[in-house]
Amino acid sequence: MGKVTAHWQPSLLVLVCYALVACCQLVGYLALRGGSTAERRRQLDQQALAFHLGLLVVLIAFISPIRYWSSVYVWVHAMQDVLLAYVAPILIVLGAPWQPLRRALDLAIRRGSADRAGHAIDPADQPETGGSRRWPARPVVAVVAFNVVWLGWHVAPALFDATRSNLLAQYAEYACYLLVGTVFWLQLMGSAPFRPTLTLLRRILLLVATTVVSTILGMMLVFSSGRWYPVYGVTAHHIMTLLDDQQLAGAVLWMGVLPPLVVAGVALLMRWFDDEERDAISADLNRLLTRQRSSWPSRSVIR
Repeated sequence: MGKVTAHWQPSLLVLVCYALVACCQLVGYLALRGGSTAERRRQLDQQALAFHLGLLVVLIAFISPIRYWSSVYVWVHAMQDVLLAYVAPILIVLGAPWQPLRRALDLAIRRGSADRAGHAIDPADQPETGGSRRWPARPVVAVVAFNVVWLGWHVAPALFDATRSNLLAQYAEYACYLLVGTVFWLQLMGSAPFRPTLTLLRRILLLVATTVVSTILGMMLVFSSGRWYPVYGVTAHHIMTLLDDQQLAGAVLWMGVLPPLVVAGVALLMRWFDDEERDAISADLNRLLTRQRSSWPSRSVIR
């Protein structure tokens, strides 16, 4: 047990970035929460919780023993990839940190302007505007890019092996997963004030396609008899062979991505059914409330 918990790898750069982003979000969150309604405050609380859980997942993947053991066992590396590409991005997107971060930046800029001008500015002078905006990126392109990046780092052994010993390759892999993962979930789930451009049904189809791609990748590793990542064949594999490690990694990639994908798919399906039911009810009400014309010809009144 001591060997498992002894390999923490705290990084000053990672900790500083984590603290900076977390504090900025908290400042903006508190500023937005102050003058909001009870329903809006409850929504902000839920979003803040999801966002900080996402940041915590990123921090765990970066500095916990997972990072150390990911250079020893392929299946741990696969688990780290799932955390960074699927779990953390969806929590960050659900956390909708864009308005709080922007509010914190506005407060900092206005505070600096006020200090230079020699007087204070009330943060409530410029309230946050509501509304939603459409995400400008192309949804299909974003989903394809996510799957290409996901497959590229695993199918190309040179890239996957490089992350084991090259620090720059490690951070490049982490950045790719977080960036394309966040854009991917923005296209499918939306994140206030941004909303997806595609219909719910098309987003569900893209989600199914991504699930198929991840399933195929996992099955390729599980049922493969060849060694994909020979660099991992070190002495530490006295517990399991490299092939067993590789097959376990395939199972992690296969089954580990299913929970976030299934949860997102169920949520989209429920919203789609609600919209369909709402449209049907509205159509029925319109038919009932609309005055129906009689099919019988009207007769003139004889006086």
